[in-house]
Amino acid sequence: MDGAHDMGGMDGFGPVVPEPDEPAFHAPWERRAFAITLAMARHGGWNLDMTRFARENRSPADYLSKSYYQIWIAGLEQLMAERELVTADEIEAGKPLHRRRDIPALGASEVGPMLARGGPTDRPAAAAARFKVGDRVRTKTMHPRTHTRLPRYVRGHVGVIELLHGAHVFPDSNALGQGEQPQWLYTVTFDGRDIWGDDAEPGLRVSVDAWDSYLEPA
Repeated sequence: MDGAHDMGGMDGFGPVVPEPDEPAFHAPWERRAFAITLAMARHGGWNLDMTRFARENRSPADYLSKSYYQIWIAGLEQLMAERELVTADEIEAGKPLHRRRDIPALGASEVGPMLARGGPTDRPAAAAARFKVGDRVRTKTMHPRTHTRLPRYVRGHVGVIELLHGAHVFPDSNALGQGEQPQWLYTVTFDGRDIWGDDAEPGLRVSVDAWDSYLEPA
C-alpha cells in the first residue's frame, strides 16, 4: 500500500531533529494507548500486521495530522469497530453505551509475562533460501493496494544480499487474515548513489529487510 506512512525519501517534511534523552512516552495517555493496544489484541483476535495496517491505512490528511500515539488509538478504534467491540457513538462519548459480551480484563500480574513472550515471527522454512549472501537482486516495482513492508524508495533498485534471517511470517498476507504464509527474509544493502543519485552522501549504504517475494535475481 502506498500511503502517507511510507515517508522514506520523501521531500518537504524538513529534517529529522532527534530529541535528546527522549522518553518512551511524553504523557500518561500515551503509555495507556500503548498498553490498551497490546492488551486488546488478546481478545480482539487481530495480529501484529493487522494493527500496523489499521494505523497505516489512513488518508494522508488524517495520518499526517495525528501524533504517533494518536495514530495508535485511531487504529485500535478501527480494529474494535470492525469486530463490533465498540460503536461510533461510544467512541464519540468516550465510554460504554451498549451491553455486549464481557471481555476478561488483563490482570496486572499477566502483563510482564505477556510482554516477555513477545510475538516471535520466525517459522520453519519450507524450502531452501532462493538467494545467498553476495547475490545481486532487484526489488520489484510494485504498488499494492494492501499492506506491504517494501518501502517505495527501494522499489526497482538493485542491491546485494547481506544477511539471511530464516523464514518469517509474511506481513502482506497476515495483515489481511489470509494466513502467515512464511517466506525467507533477507537484509538487502543498496549503494546510496543507486537510490538517491550523484547527490547521495559519499559512501552511503542503505539496508532494508525484504521478504523473498519482493525480490528477483538482478
